[in-house]
Amino acid sequence: MAYVAPTEFVTKMIDAGESKVFMSGRDTLIRAYMAGAILALAAAFAVTVTVQTGQPLLGAVLFPVGFCMLYLLGFDLLTGVFTLCPLALFDKRPGVTLGGVLRNWGLVFVGNFGGALTVAVMMAVIFTFGFTEAPNAIGQKIGTIGEGRTVGYAAHGAAGMLTLFIRGVLCNWMVSTGVVGAMVSTDVTGKVIAMWMPIMVFFYMGFEHSIVNMFLFPSGLMLGGNFSIYDYLVWNEIPTVIGNLVGGITFVGLTLYATHVRTAPKRK
Repeated sequence: MAYVAPTEFVTKMIDAGESKVFMSGRDTLIRAYMAGAILALAAAFAVTVTVQTGQPLLGAVLFPVGFCMLYLLGFDLLTGVFTLCPLALFDKRPGVTLGGVLRNWGLVFVGNFGGALTVAVMMAVIFTFGFTEAPNAIGQKIGTIGEGRTVGYAAHGAAGMLTLFIRGVLCNWMVSTGVVGAMVSTDVTGKVIAMWMPIMVFFYMGFEHSIVNMFLFPSGLMLGGNFSIYDYLVWNEIPTVIGNLVGGITFVGLTLYATHVRTAPKRK
């Protein structure tokens, strides 16, 4: 494995952020759609493994396969561009504006949601034999996940909202570390190992990932979960997106940029 030094991979992060800001709307949507779809399929896979084996740890160990696939294919998650695009703005790359960053975030959100929703419908068909019978054990599990992570938070009021937000922050600390992991090595094996570790941590710890939730919660609604679209948006998706944004920028993007690009003078 060829390791890339931090000063080098942070420059690669800035370059990647700049490239994404200037990417065409068509390509941004296609890449985001496929990223959302692949991650959703990986989430369905992880839940299936957990239900069939009774081992949540095994589901968490295997879930990163989807993350690794989508980044090796050059697709984009909202959680990743939350971290990468602002770096190009902080570095004052020519032509990079706040409007350009927000445009990218908006397009990636739409693409991720579209891909995740597509897989949610497909898996709901599988879990119910085309909506002709009650959901199987996996479908029932997805329904309870959606209920517990919406009305479950709402039952605790402001404390529940704070917990949800913090879980979103911690999630993108780990997920964006995985995005960086794809840049710390020049070979596939090194990239996969570096991506795998933080993604496994976030999934097993139950942190809130906005794109995974774009699959789990619409699926839960289709599979009889006892919560509403309002519950999903207000008591999960919107606070999770904000938490993911804060976590990615503060714990990964800004810290790496501050110490490896804007390095302070050495003590004399």
